[in-house]
Amino acid sequence: MPRNKYPEETRQKILDASLELFLEKGYEATTILDIVNNMDGLTRGAFYHHFKSKEEVLDEIATRMFYENNPFEKVQNEEGLTGLEKLQKAIFDTAGVATQADGLQQEVMQMTIDLLESPHFLASQLEFNREIAAKYIQPLMEEGMRDGSIAPSNAKWLAELLLLLMNIWSNPNVSPGTPEEMAQKLVMIGTIFDQLGCPLFDEQAIEAAERLYEAHYPEANFAEMRVILEEEDKG
Repeated sequence: MPRNKYPEETRQKILDASLELFLEKGYEATTILDIVNNMDGLTRGAFYHHFKSKEEVLDEIATRMFYENNPFEKVQNEEGLTGLEKLQKAIFDTAGVATQADGLQQEVMQMTIDLLESPHFLASQLEFNREIAAKYIQPLMEEGMRDGSIAPSNAKWLAELLLLLMNIWSNPNVSPGTPEEMAQKLVMIGTIFDQLGCPLFDEQAIEAAERLYEAHYPEANFAEMRVILEEEDKG
């Protein structure tokens, strides 16, 4: 059998064909055979040469979508901002991308949420978080430490802690809770980073996070709950 001269092209065709079927039939109802049959000339062997499972296919589709709208990359070379301000802007933009995503992005996001119960998929998401922390967030943390907007600390652990708390501990899809518990977590994350000398959660960033929460809890008023919690802390 001749060697494929264009492996990346074949990989992209598999992703395109799979996404089309996931949207048409649903992720669970789509089989690898469906994907193979949806591509002229593709064999199961060719599919498994590129991907171990359809779960891995969906993981790569979601990852590529993130990189197409990567807010941490967008702020890297912005002038006139401190490292802290770049991080705050990226957090705000991340929430904006999630809340303003088009229909295609929303559907893919929902598919990945449904897969978070899979230990393998959850492990891949944790690894993805570590990659983003090391590649994008840690350098911005270090920049903030150099310009004085963030107190000296271990930038690597601070970056990983941020994503762990935001994407796992305070993510209602991974760690479900009541609206009140989610509001308490948001306030606590802000307090933790304030005490670590990295006051990431300014008013704009908190409001963006609250909009994300309100997508999960449409009846909840997170801004009102936050005011109550802050008053309780003062008392």
